[in-house]
Amino acid sequence: MSTRPTGRRTRAALALTTLLGSAVLAGLPATTTAAAAEGAVSVQYRTGSGGATADQSEPWFKVRNTGSSPVQLSQVKIRYYFKADAPGASYRFACSWAVRGCSAVTGTFGTLARPTATADRYLEIGFTPAAGSLAPGADTGDMQLRFHRSDWQTLRQSDDYSFGGDRTSYTDWPRVTAQLAGATVWGTAPEGNDPTDPTDPPGEGGQTLFDDFDYASHTDPDLSAHGWSVRSNAGGPGVPGATWDPSQVTFASSGGTSVMNLRTSTAGTGASTTHTEVLTRGTKFRNGTYAARVRFSDAPVYGPDGDRVVQTFFTINDLKAPMADDYAEYDFEYLPNGGWGEPSNILYTTSWETYNPDPWQAVNQHSESRQSFAGWHDLVVTIDDSAITYYVDGRHFGTHDAAYLPERPMSINFNQWLIDLDGLTSTTPRAYDQQVDYVLHVKDQVLTPAQVASRIQALRGAGTSFVDEVPAP
Repeated sequence: MSTRPTGRRTRAALALTTLLGSAVLAGLPATTTAAAAEGAVSVQYRTGSGGATADQSEPWFKVRNTGSSPVQLSQVKIRYYFKADAPGASYRFACSWAVRGCSAVTGTFGTLARPTATADRYLEIGFTPAAGSLAPGADTGDMQLRFHRSDWQTLRQSDDYSFGGDRTSYTDWPRVTAQLAGATVWGTAPEGNDPTDPTDPPGEGGQTLFDDFDYASHTDPDLSAHGWSVRSNAGGPGVPGATWDPSQVTFASSGGTSVMNLRTSTAGTGASTTHTEVLTRGTKFRNGTYAARVRFSDAPVYGPDGDRVVQTFFTINDLKAPMADDYAEYDFEYLPNGGWGEPSNILYTTSWETYNPDPWQAVNQHSESRQSFAGWHDLVVTIDDSAITYYVDGRHFGTHDAAYLPERPMSINFNQWLIDLDGLTSTTPRAYDQQVDYVLHVKDQVLTPAQVASRIQALRGAGTSFVDEVPAP
């Protein structure tokens, strides 16, 4: 079910072993194989869409073995460099046709560590083992590839480093790079961005938690083994007398990925009300980047509408005493039917310093947007030593002051609950769904929404459904 990525040093060692292993086993000097691999691949390019702007960019490639030994295509990676049309823009890759088969071609996006005037992203093309090998002098044949903005807005490609609008037939193209077993053997990257350099943001940290919620049910032993708890204990927040029902947390496939579904239901009484919550058992998350793709709902899946439901993604630690200054909580909270004095749709992001439950007193800072957020949304919050910054769908939503920074580690939580039963007095049963596609935390590193999207694509492209490298505090 899961693949645990190794660290950069381990990955490099494995790549070197792959490259040199056959030579060592044969009793040959390792440098013999390394030298044979040097310069053994070239890349030809043409464009299937030559306009300055387009609905999608179409870089088509052929990879040719220019050496004297066979080349395993699974060891080859090509990078096509381009400039994003907006800081928060995300992109999707597709293969229209390939001689070796589109199923043998992979495409993932990355962010350059040192952006230039013509490139801050790249599309990396790789091959599965099913692509086979290239004999000396052979090429892959046509690979008709394309990518587009996730929102399908027109993209500008005339300012992209690797784009050649006049290249309507295949020709050698050094403005893309090729790596063979981790070594750059073709092309020139944008200045200061050799593909073999680390692309992670500078600084310490970087340990990752990622989960795409690929589970069978709330009783799947892997769910607990991966550090998640499905709440069943009574108590707040929400309607007095309500229960937190683990059986209402389910998992299904949607749009080609697995999703977690939290269902909250009521028939207008406390005893008939069920809330749902999933949270990490460990409280080990503090500074860094938190991200999740969440589907909010404006309408119930059945029954009448109008309940004051709260749909959330947040981090939190425990309040040790009223007004304790080491409390921390950072929320995305969507209220589709209003509540807390609001008459209708509102999305809050809130950073908490502390509070007193009785009498109520709160010390926090919030941002809000009064509109519908029904549908899927990419939620990102970053925490460093100076501020807390929230993003929704790649756009800045709010920045909160250093006074609200966390003093202690936190857990990661999703829950859905009803504020009260005053929004709708009907006793007709109704239920609301909130869905979660994935969650990501990168310790001690502040990533842009674009970098988050690249991380997710890379993890999924590698077949990783779960990884947790974040150490206990």
